Amino acid sequence: MTPDPNRLDNLLVENRKFAPPEKFRAQANFNDESIYETAAKDPEGYWAKQAENLTWFQPWNKVLEWDAPHAKWFVNGKLNVTYNCVDRHREGPRKNKVAILWEGEPGDTKVYTYDMLGREVDKAAHMLKSLGVKKGDRVTIYLPMIPELPIALLACAKIGAIHSVVFAGFSSKALHERISDADSELLITADAGWRRGGLIPLKANADEAVVDSPVKKVLVVERVGEKAGVEMTQGRDVYWHDLMKQAPSTPFPAEEMDSEDVLFLLYTSGTTGKPKGIVHTSAGYLLGANTSMRSVFDLKDEDVYWCTADIGWVTGHTYIVYGPLSAGATAVMYEGSPDYPTRDRFWEIVEKYGVTIFYTAPTSIRTFMKWGTQYPQSHNLDSLRLLGTVGEPINPEAWMWYHEHIGHGNCPIVDTWWQTETGSAMIAPLPGLTTTKPGSATRPVPGISVAVVDEEGKPVEPGNGGYLVVTKPWPSMLRTVWGDDERFKKTYWSQFKGYYTPGDGAHLDEDSYVWILGRIDDVINVSGHRIGTMEVESALVDHPSVAEAAVIGRSHEIKGQAITAFVTVKEGVETSSDLVDQLKKHVVEKIGAIARPEEILFAAELPKTRSAKIMRRLLRDIAEGRVLGDTTTLADPSVVESLKQQYKDSE
Repeated sequence: MTPDPNRLDNLLVENRKFAPPEKFRAQANFNDESIYETAAKDPEGYWAKQAENLTWFQPWNKVLEWDAPHAKWFVNGKLNVTYNCVDRHREGPRKNKVAILWEGEPGDTKVYTYDMLGREVDKAAHMLKSLGVKKGDRVTIYLPMIPELPIALLACAKIGAIHSVVFAGFSSKALHERISDADSELLITADAGWRRGGLIPLKANADEAVVDSPVKKVLVVERVGEKAGVEMTQGRDVYWHDLMKQAPSTPFPAEEMDSEDVLFLLYTSGTTGKPKGIVHTSAGYLLGANTSMRSVFDLKDEDVYWCTADIGWVTGHTYIVYGPLSAGATAVMYEGSPDYPTRDRFWEIVEKYGVTIFYTAPTSIRTFMKWGTQYPQSHNLDSLRLLGTVGEPINPEAWMWYHEHIGHGNCPIVDTWWQTETGSAMIAPLPGLTTTKPGSATRPVPGISVAVVDEEGKPVEPGNGGYLVVTKPWPSMLRTVWGDDERFKKTYWSQFKGYYTPGDGAHLDEDSYVWILGRIDDVINVSGHRIGTMEVESALVDHPSVAEAAVIGRSHEIKGQAITAFVTVKEGVETSSDLVDQLKKHVVEKIGAIARPEEILFAAELPKTRSAKIMRRLLRDIAEGRVLGDTTTLADPSVVESLKQQYKDSE
């Protein structure tokens, strides 16, 4: 079914336009409109030119080998990602430049220059080698937002090990699944993490996760100390700081990596089955991250850049670690939440460090709007010169609030569309060139080719909606799904021959600007975090009281989408508010707090087709209060009316 363009009716009449301020345009890294045409005519030449901003041990002899859907970029080129992110800066004028400004939740801070960061990474690389980690091994990392997290990533990349970061908010079961799929023998975790003054029991979760797993060693960072009350298993568990003390202080030589050697795995939810291990390789991924820092974020050497994401998600990989550091940036990294201990925490940090580039999620912006303007107004935000959004489409009202109350009308806003799978920003304004419209990601960045197509794969005319596709390969594209290349082909390349299909609907306006409609599959985007409906349904059905469950995402003014679950209980089970609480808790235990359903509705039956497929589309219509779509394929149409009334009564 083609995405419904009416879902964007409030955006399509958006006539406000914002040209880049002349002062900004004059100094922008990309301020010549011809860059789009140049890149479109010769994308390989464009990317080869951008690749000159990286340091290579051996030059490539071919830019691209394309055997759809498999790409090889910079064939036979050799480099090391960590050398590009740290060592080359240490060897030049950025040696004593600040790389990371770290702010802990309780207010503790650390500052790392590129030289200091390099010394820590080298020691960590020696430490990993002492544990037997070698090139190609997978290392699972389950850490809070502390400096040891980027240090661990960079140490893995330096020795050629493949890292797999698992978001610290995930449960032990989710961690176990990802460890097992990656076949990781080493897990790096912490005793605990801070969250709004409370403790996240990371080590306890890790202890459960490694049972019946490939893990042989658990490396534990001491973040909290005695309060964490951790138990160390002799022979398996070892403290990070103990091994770091023993590690040589000598430089660790960067492993020479082929362009296509795997850099990391990052698991993302799918519409069916287990999470997918997205595979990113060294040169192409790094190039996408590095180039977008200069093009989309207009990074200058004097900038103080802050992406508020967590490194457990791809945004943190690309725009906290690899993008900023490869470009020699000074980056802020924050451990806590935006409202602890007070609701002005973000603005306090912006003022404290003189942040110039600020990149956050629409979810956060909507939350700030709800809290009121008094919080940003209580701080001096004049250092800001560029704002960005990421994770989901931003509604025009939130865009305008961001523009007026955070940017004071002076800062271009770069609304970026991309995914775990794409590696780096794909559709976004170039802030020195693009006239922006509130709510639109505008145009594909130079070197990226996208289209909006109908069900037959034909490009739609401006003013129409359809499926968003990427029509040509790009350097930072995923290479496969770990251990399952057939799933890679089927998920991303089977719908439209030769086109990458991200699963988002889009609308093309009269100026050929792209408006993202959101997911057209059964993945729910909660606060920018992708949650697979199948994962939540599986967790619910795992509860002894549940016979069947269908999970959908409904619109939420703060989170973008909230999880609604329709649950059928087993015969003889009494439904109650207590059971609702039990089921929510059960999902948290199975997956993590991010997957907690916002609401659970008990249903005698679920709407199904004659082939027994649950029609989640109709459930979404019910939850959103929309006119119901086609019900002709239902086995029992009366089920929908019953559910509709039941949902109305529950509100």
